[in-house]
Amino acid sequence: MTKDERGSPLKKSDHSLAAFADRRIRLAGSAILETSNPWFVPLDGLQQAARQRGSSLVSFANYDYLGVSGHPNIRDATHHAIDDIGVGALGSRLVGGERLIHAELEEALAKFVGADACLTLVSGYLTNLSTISHLMGRRDLILYDELSHNSIVSGVMGAKAASLQFRHNDIDHLRSLLLEGRTKYRNCLIVVEGLYSMDGDFPDLPGLLALKEEFGCWLLVDEAHSIGGLGLNGRGVSEHFGVDPRRIDIIIGTLSKTFASCGGFICAQRSVLDWMRFTLPGFVYSVGLPPVIAAAAHAALELVIAEPERAATLHRNAERFLHRAQDAGLATGAAMGYGLVPILFPDLESTLKCSEFLMTHDIYAPPIVHVGVPKSMPRIRFFISASHTAEDIDRTVDAVETFFASSIPGFKVAPAATTTVGRQESAFS
Repeated sequence: MTKDERGSPLKKSDHSLAAFADRRIRLAGSAILETSNPWFVPLDGLQQAARQRGSSLVSFANYDYLGVSGHPNIRDATHHAIDDIGVGALGSRLVGGERLIHAELEEALAKFVGADACLTLVSGYLTNLSTISHLMGRRDLILYDELSHNSIVSGVMGAKAASLQFRHNDIDHLRSLLLEGRTKYRNCLIVVEGLYSMDGDFPDLPGLLALKEEFGCWLLVDEAHSIGGLGLNGRGVSEHFGVDPRRIDIIIGTLSKTFASCGGFICAQRSVLDWMRFTLPGFVYSVGLPPVIAAAAHAALELVIAEPERAATLHRNAERFLHRAQDAGLATGAAMGYGLVPILFPDLESTLKCSEFLMTHDIYAPPIVHVGVPKSMPRIRFFISASHTAEDIDRTVDAVETFFASSIPGFKVAPAATTTVGRQESAFS
């Protein structure tokens, strides 16, 4: 007789997909959801409830790094696109979905990033998955950072190439893997993120470029969080380091963060993207970017270019948040004060309780737990925006500190130490 994961006999009805899903929920820990569910909370509902109480909601859950999402220029652009073009592209761009607005957005993005050309896709997640799996074949090797986003990992798993992880931001480990195995493969792709979305740190781009040129590799940088978050004008990790972005073979970006819209894009040499237009599965077999979405992203990009002071404001805000948190003795891991700052917790229960505590103070910052991060490192991830005020930041850090002082045994209000690998130790015993 078939048994479930706990060894109990299964009834016939238990073989349904619904029963399977129910068992998986219970095995994952249904107690979390039974106590409270901090996820899938309607943001507009929270905002409305706060206004009814005579308060205002501060959200640290959104990617609006440069604070353009509510700008009237974006709303106007989307209204005009609906009136002039309609909502959807109504087909793959290869066969009927192409609109003038696609090329206009792509040319502007390429110029902003500093690349030769750009290609937009309907999903940021799909952009990584499709690009990596399409590029690399059976005789190739992919080397990727161990803390890479799931879209990168899925792209690696979908490729026919061999693959190896290297330790996070460890150039020496990457070099050792290249020394050992590069000559065994035709092509080699190194994959990193410009700003790591769970930790708030970034890679040694000059070191990576030196390695990729020494060993004849390609370099792919996912700049989903670093465009907007890094660089004097928010142009990303290459601007931060003063490096020519054309030295990076492939730059992956998203329209859902700094550009307050939806979708993804690839920046590369024009010949590479001309090939991808006819061969990349996520582009060829997906509908084109909806014109209304392209219009919103283009309007956001124009705001970012016209108002470079937004990037400077973001950097000041992120530094303020990081330093205030560290001064309070909160563990911020490897965060460097650009765009996002995590605060680490000793366990799942305290992470959930702090998120709930913040909600009672009209601060929205949902918890990040396994599967997003290791079980031993639950956290609340705070996305910083140029639209946040100093008061928003101070009252949020004060609220987290109050929670720790009242709820975490052994917590000490003192600057936290840093480990040898650059990750901050917890300020609790």
